[in-house]
Amino acid sequence: MKKTENTQVAPLESAEQPLPMKVDVKIGSIRPEGAIRAIASVNLNDCFAIRNVKIMDGGKGLFVDMPSYKAGNGEYKDICFPVTKEFRQQLNDAVILAYQQALSMSQNQTQTQGDPSFASPEQTPGMRMG
Repeated sequence: MKKTENTQVAPLESAEQPLPMKVDVKIGSIRPEGAIRAIASVNLNDCFAIRNVKIMDGGKGLFVDMPSYKAGNGEYKDICFPVTKEFRQQLNDAVILAYQQALSMSQNQTQTQGDPSFASPEQTPGMRMG
């Protein structure tokens, strides 16, 4: 009779101070109208990617909505989510900040394109374009 080996994985030791999580956010699309203001991708410690993170405009301001699925009872369930309150805050802050920066850059580009000081320079006498 072959003996099967029972392997157990020891839980990771919980540290007093958790390692800081590197959160990189890329805003994929900005929508000026409606409840969904933008769609983002998030990379955690260059090891784990989350796609289709939504920046939503709710009654109390902007909030982050994680990717979800519709359960059999009609409820929406998050596919992935922060486990601790501290990391939830860090993730939300990073996503909202990235959205605000992308929105600001987008508005600046729109203003610059309409600003006559950024238009092509006029030709001076003696210079002709052929």
